[in-house]
This record gives sequence, C-alpha cells and structure tokens, in this order.
Amino acid sequence: MAILPKIQKDRIIEYLKEGKRFDGRKPEEFRDIEIKMGVSKNAEGSCSIKFGDCEVYCGVKLDAMTPFPDSGNEGILMTTAELSPIASPDFETGPPRIGAIELGRVIDRGLRESGFIDFEKLVIKENEKVWAIFVDIYAVNDDGNLIDLAGLGALIALAHAKMPTYDEKEEKVDRKAGLSKDPLPLDRDSMSFNLSAYKIGDSLVLDPNKEEEGSADYRISIAMNASKDGDKISSIQKSGEGAITEEDMNDILDLVSKKWDGMKAEVNKFVWGK
Repeated sequence: MAILPKIQKDRIIEYLKEGKRFDGRKPEEFRDIEIKMGVSKNAEGSCSIKFGDCEVYCGVKLDAMTPFPDSGNEGILMTTAELSPIASPDFETGPPRIGAIELGRVIDRGLRESGFIDFEKLVIKENEKVWAIFVDIYAVNDDGNLIDLAGLGALIALAHAKMPTYDEKEEKVDRKAGLSKDPLPLDRDSMSFNLSAYKIGDSLVLDPNKEEEGSADYRISIAMNASKDGDKISSIQKSGEGAITEEDMNDILDLVSKKWDGMKAEVNKFVWGK
C-alpha cells in the first residue's frame, strides 16, 4: 500500500465519517468496470479489465505436463502476478516482491478452493500427463484494489479460454494446429469472486482508489463462492498491521455478503457474457 502524508490521510478519514468519498462514491460502491477481450494473441484466453483508472491484463496459457507426485489424477493451476514500475512508482523491477506473491496466491486459493476448475477433467493420462493452467496477471496501472480487479480478470480470462490441440500420437501439444473449440472444464455454479474490505479510520470501504488504499489500517480479502448449495466463502486473507475486533469482523462479513448478493448477476454477466 502507498504511504500518504498524514494530512491527506486525515482528510480521507474525516470525509468517510460523513459517508462520503472524494470521487463521489458511497463507501460500498465500486468504480465503473470496463473489460476488453483478446488482448493477447498468444494466450488461450485473455482480457484487460479496469476499475476506474486501475487496470490489469490477465492471460491464460495451458500446457501438458507431468503431474505432481501426490496428485496424479488432477491437473495443475499456477497463478502469478507481475507488478512492474510501469503500473506504479511503488513497484520495483527484479524478482517478485511480497505484494506480487500475495496477489497471485490469494487469487489462486480462491479459484482452487471454490471448485470452479474441475481438476480431474484436466487429466490426459493419469499419473503421466495432465493439463497445467497458468494464469498470468500484469498490472498496467495501479490506482487501488488490484486484488479484486485481478481476481475478476482471472475469472473472465478462464471462462473465455479454449483448450489447445493435443497430439495423442506424439503426446504433446500441437501449437501449429491452433486452439480447439473446447472450453476449459469449469463449473459455472462454483464461480468465486474476490471482495476486499478496507478499514480506514472507523469506516469500511470497498474498491478503494490509491489514496484510500494507502490510508487503510488493514484489508480483508474474501473469495465469495456462488455454489449449488448456496453462497459460501472459499478463502480469506488479511493484510496490514491493524488489529481486527470481533465487531469489525462481523461488519466486514455482513458488508461483503450484501455486496456479493447485489453483484452476483453483474459478475456472472461479465464472466460469461450473458
């Protein structure tokens, strides 16, 4: 999170006490969402997505690999994030820092635990060859709440990706044959969407911009899962040094639950295009 001058942080906190934000939104209101499909010609599925001025690119690649020794009957998921100086002067070049590692792991966990991906259907030959899904996230412009933005982008890229052509005789992916018409084995009824609540002073805020994010004491990211058995939580991750009271946690769960109820139809449209 960005470090802000105290006077700027105090102004944001005081304004939020009145239920207001400097960009005119309510505390629980998201910025306008903008999506463009097919931003990478080399990916099996890709998109760019924006919350206001915050933007990321998400791409999905697949390859045939040897499975992990303890999961020969399941495919592989790997989610990585790249936070480069092009997106923010707060980011540095070189090996992934803790922010990029956390971003990738939080989104990976939400997808993995939701049941959105049917890993057993990614098996080509049990214990010998499986499909590996690589979800790559690239920050283009960091204006706050990259984690929710990237989570939605990953869902959209996965939903629109197509399986590569696999040459069974040669036992390898045939890149020259192009993509098949087959989608990834996904469960539409197990879609998981990440919602993060930020504690700023005494207020809870969703989808903060960069300055609001820099004013936050902590962030709780909750992956909400729209399963067949009803809504549930796939994962929770806390960031920041601020302590969470029992009252705060109850308020966060209530806020995220109500927001998820209101956004489910919209998120479903974004992901599946219907």
